[in-house]
Amino acid sequence: MYNKILIANRGEIALRVIRACNELGIKTVAIYSTADELSLHVKFADEAVCIGPPPSSDSYLNIPRIIAAAEITDADAIHPGYGFLSESAKFSKICSENKITFLGPSPTIIDSMGNKAKAKQTMKKAGVPVVPGGDGTLSGPEEALLKANEMGYPVMLKASAGGGGRGMRFVEDESNVISAFKSANQEALTSFGNGDIYIEKFIENPRHIEVQVLGDSFGNIIHLGERECSIQRRHQKLIEESPSPLVDSSTRERIGKAAIRGAKAVKYIGVGTIEFLMDKNKNFYFMEMNTRIQVEHPVTEMVTGVDLIKQQILMHAGEKIIEPRELKLRGHSIECRINAEDPSNNFLPFPGNITSFHMPGGKGVRVDSHAYSGYEIPRYYDSMIGKIIVHAKSRKRAILRMQRALQETIIDGPKTTIPYQLAIMKDNKFISGNFDTSFLENFEYKNKINK
Repeated sequence: MYNKILIANRGEIALRVIRACNELGIKTVAIYSTADELSLHVKFADEAVCIGPPPSSDSYLNIPRIIAAAEITDADAIHPGYGFLSESAKFSKICSENKITFLGPSPTIIDSMGNKAKAKQTMKKAGVPVVPGGDGTLSGPEEALLKANEMGYPVMLKASAGGGGRGMRFVEDESNVISAFKSANQEALTSFGNGDIYIEKFIENPRHIEVQVLGDSFGNIIHLGERECSIQRRHQKLIEESPSPLVDSSTRERIGKAAIRGAKAVKYIGVGTIEFLMDKNKNFYFMEMNTRIQVEHPVTEMVTGVDLIKQQILMHAGEKIIEPRELKLRGHSIECRINAEDPSNNFLPFPGNITSFHMPGGKGVRVDSHAYSGYEIPRYYDSMIGKIIVHAKSRKRAILRMQRALQETIIDGPKTTIPYQLAIMKDNKFISGNFDTSFLENFEYKNKINK
């Protein structure tokens, strides 16, 4: 087991890792930029090291400074959290070269899954259903046009190194293929330094379903059920739940087995997520694999009782996986990501001082947050300031519990997504479970809020 873990991240996920380490008896090191000096993860870690000014490139993405912080504090492992360097093959390799355990996959696995076109080929070979489309990256806009005409419209152009909707274009007919390829290529180059683009058949009205997998160093891999992530704006998730209201036990078994096949194909160790698109007939297709802990991991923890961060640490320390027979889905869990944004103004980020802060409590309510009254939300990073997670015996009760939790929450100072999420929890279409990834495009928030 590790003696000391440095958390190469910030905010709520850094605090979440610290809590898991405390329960495992492992010392922790927080790193922080000057903008995060007063963040709770700095306060609750055993040690803290300032690694630079606010810009991420000078702090949370600065590999030499992070490695130096690990060396001067004698940390023998680094947990990358999510975002920042969590899926950096370069960072994983440098950690290994400095004899520091990277609590994530090897550089080879990160590379194989980070390139979306390569990942699709790997999954196809493993017998995992994939979205119909051209194999590999496109040589240019002319090949994009040729492939699109062959498979039929609509199609999606996607960045091989992409994520978060960047480098992604929906193409409805052939007149837009060339311009869409060029703009996707340029955005991919700007965002990821890699302009490779691949093409897929567009799945109409899909659900975004992901499966949590866990693997050990002995080749054992299990899945912990699925998460419903279709409530998203601009390809960014806003509300997640487990289990999915669309997935029945038979479909769960099929998609779970497919996820395990995919994870075994790359000899996966630790926690990971295989994401699928699912159509209305419950056909599912591999979309991507996230080789890290997910923001939405708490809903899986709530329905399985498994601490995923602890398991992640234990798997990398050489422990054997928990027995599948010990796993059982219990009840229903929903998570709302609380962002400092103005929903009525195109979700404009709202950094600044929190003058009053009260989080909900009571049975079945969990809060993961690094914020507090008096906390200054930095303008340099993601706008999420916390997550509210509820658990209940049924989805109907979980929705009512989330309504109650959101109504109890008080955050004065910045505007937040709470009123917007409360309106969603009261929406009949959401309550029915009959929605897809286009739900928020048609959600009339202003009309709801004025009623």
